[in-house]
Amino acid sequence: MKIANKKVTAERLVKDALAKAKHFEDYHIFTFIDEEGALKRAREIDAKIAKGEDVGRLAGVPYALKDNFLSPRGETTASAHILEGFTAPVTATSVKKLEDEGAIMIGRTNLDAFAHGSSTENSYFGPTLNSHDRERVAGGSSGGSAVAVALDIVEFATGTDTGGSIRQPASFNGIYGLKPTYGTISRYGVVAMASSTDCIGFFTKTPEDMDLLMSVASGQDPKDMTTLPDYYNTEAGAKSDNSRLAPSRPSLRGSGAHSAPVVADGLESSDSCTRTIGIIKEFDNESVHPEIRRALKEKCELLKKKGHEIVELEMPALKYGLAAYYILVPAEVASNLSRHDGVRYGFRSDKAVDVDSMYGETRSEGFMPENKRRIMIGNFVLSSGFYDAYFLKAAKARTLIVEEYAKAFSKCDFILTPVSPNPAFKLGEKVDDPVAMYLEDVMSVSLNLAGVPGLAIPAGETPEGISLGLQLVGPRRSDKALLEFAKELE
Repeated sequence: MKIANKKVTAERLVKDALAKAKHFEDYHIFTFIDEEGALKRAREIDAKIAKGEDVGRLAGVPYALKDNFLSPRGETTASAHILEGFTAPVTATSVKKLEDEGAIMIGRTNLDAFAHGSSTENSYFGPTLNSHDRERVAGGSSGGSAVAVALDIVEFATGTDTGGSIRQPASFNGIYGLKPTYGTISRYGVVAMASSTDCIGFFTKTPEDMDLLMSVASGQDPKDMTTLPDYYNTEAGAKSDNSRLAPSRPSLRGSGAHSAPVVADGLESSDSCTRTIGIIKEFDNESVHPEIRRALKEKCELLKKKGHEIVELEMPALKYGLAAYYILVPAEVASNLSRHDGVRYGFRSDKAVDVDSMYGETRSEGFMPENKRRIMIGNFVLSSGFYDAYFLKAAKARTLIVEEYAKAFSKCDFILTPVSPNPAFKLGEKVDDPVAMYLEDVMSVSLNLAGVPGLAIPAGETPEGISLGLQLVGPRRSDKALLEFAKELE
């Protein structure tokens, strides 16, 4: 990561980033660019460097902010018409931590409105284009952030991941994207989608940069009661929540039935420390694109050559993942979006003639079709007579999925799986078919339901030059170990 110093000024880094952002303007990456504010902040940092003052670990590093993070700089719209004109009165905890270390936000990035989508086509500002093929989607919901990093406009970008919204666009654009363990980074000041699965994470070009960002942003926050104590920066590193895992050991060779696998606590990054990697049987079948299956096979062969062991996992409860996700998450979406009504902030319809019509017209005009779809699904599954039939059963299925991952991590250290069953698809190909769009999340949503971390890693390209990605999955609080392992694979 390029850090400002006396030889490379923050102003130069920011000017370069702004020039690239302008050059790629037609990719619809940004919803707002803060040229004046970014340059002002860069000059302040350069002045501190000249005086020999402390400027932080991210001094002068340009970054892009997904437009659902609150910050007084520019409007926070979440790419939704209903939030047009809204300027946040507070700053998200994660943003404050980054900027306290000297990072400079150059602009806000495009997303599916309220993060509802897998392609960034559900945006009030139009779709973001894929960094490798302008006729394909960038992925979603954090498509703008992924493309900003993939096109080397910024060093890193923020993202949110509720069911794959960091990992899938990272995969589609050939970069790294981390969904941390739930509660690792504060959600305070981020527009809520589904509060029990929302995670804050990043896009980077290297696992080393991701490690640095995690060390900055993680930690407990009194403003978010779901945050975990800061395990990431402890001396021992990440520590798994899986009580059945034994302490780490240097090798798994000769371990028989894997009764004592390596856990995150104390994992070494040297080649002498072998790991057991699980491959999910249910995610390696004919429904997966052949190029993705090829990439998975090649990565497994590479792991074997490095001395690691590959085991096949049967995780039958994951078949309930997508159905459970699209019951539980819309229920939370319906609740979280009820606050947007045109009364206090954002867009208000001029067609309103009374209070009732103001609510109705504002929400009808302000929400995108996918937002309305999820509100209706959520209210349906929570309604009288359907709660037990849908929501309660989905909650029980979620418990099975949590237990399934715990069982899997008693047999292996990490899991390697595709992020999505397909590479980046063509613009418009699935936008009118919600079921086809939802199926793109079939391999990513279970991680959010279980609260475990997942790291999207580049895995080559198709013959047409379309990026391929895979994801490394670990037990809860194994984020640092995942990144250490990714450094070895890099």
